[in-house]
Amino acid sequence: MKRKRSPRSRSEGRRRPGRARSTPADELFRAVLSLGTVEECRRFFADLCTPAELEALGDRWVVAGLVDRGVPYREIHERTGVSTATVTRVGRALGFGEGGYRIALQRVGGKGGGRGK
Repeated sequence: MKRKRSPRSRSEGRRRPGRARSTPADELFRAVLSLGTVEECRRFFADLCTPAELEALGDRWVVAGLVDRGVPYREIHERTGVSTATVTRVGRALGFGEGGYRIALQRVGGKGGGRGK
């Protein structure tokens, strides 16, 4: 049975820092944080996501690294095969999002992108 979503907008549903209530997403994030190795993460995400979902997440991560290095969007699309809409979405998130891509890119030394399809 499909879970019914509330009519509120996506931004209204976002949990803001300082709120005590734990959401299912928070529990997922805690589970990810509990994993200690890349292999454990690989196994967890293989169980959690379909191959297509995992590929889409990986593509966004590659795109984030390329956008962060200033590679033009059209070139990113040509190198990776990722749609220009996705490249634009990732670029917008890097510039105006919650800062998550930026934190992760800084912590792994900007190694998000680089792989071509």
